Amino acid sequence: MEDYKAIAKLIKEKGYMVAFTGAGISVDSGIPAFRGGQGLWEKYDPMEYAEIRAFYQNPGKVWVMLREMSEVIFESKPSPAHLALGAFEKKGILKAVITQNVDGLHHVAGNTNVIEYHGNHRWLICPSCSKRIPLARDVVSIQPYPKCEKCNTALKPDVVFFGEGIPMIAAFRANEEADVCNTLLIIGTSGVVYPAAEIPFTAKSKGATIIEINVEETPFTSSITDHFLKGSASEILPKILEHME
Repeated sequence: MEDYKAIAKLIKEKGYMVAFTGAGISVDSGIPAFRGGQGLWEKYDPMEYAEIRAFYQNPGKVWVMLREMSEVIFESKPSPAHLALGAFEKKGILKAVITQNVDGLHHVAGNTNVIEYHGNHRWLICPSCSKRIPLARDVVSIQPYPKCEKCNTALKPDVVFFGEGIPMIAAFRANEEADVCNTLLIIGTSGVVYPAAEIPFTAKSKGATIIEINVEETPFTSSITDHFLKGSASEILPKILEHME
């Protein structure tokens, strides 16, 4: 078991910390991971519902799943882990959050420099004119699906569907932070989704210390992780924060 006090001391000494987060940090917020027993992919075949061609071919069908996802996001609140990362930023230690999650909870928890690698489900975008509008229950409930007022095109959440590329600005900013951070905190990610999973390897290659918090080991653990804290980030991060005082 790693000593939380020692980890806190290490973080303070190193300075310039970046967090790299995945679905695990949001499980305590009521958002099930896509994979696994409670995952959406158990209920909806991703190739039928989360592939960009499927959306364009039959937006009404895909919006059945998107409505369910939207409801989960409406009900979610930041976990103790999200709030701890917000507190780390206030202390001036955490400089950026790179997240694979689309729930927007890092913003809600007070982080200001959030790089959303896969987009943000709290916004809808028109694929034709790129107009963005906030996700709202009255918009989501429109049948068969919400449309752009200007283009009459089906609106989609501003997230990366399968078959779409990572937004260039997000990819550029993530790589930039990986290049300069002294400590990278890996939280709740399986480490199997690429190209996002390359980011920690980039940070390590530039000399960053890798601290991983996960309920189980990942491909990072045996290859690049310097300190592995096994367990829930909602329990571990607040404990580390206590020792930062």
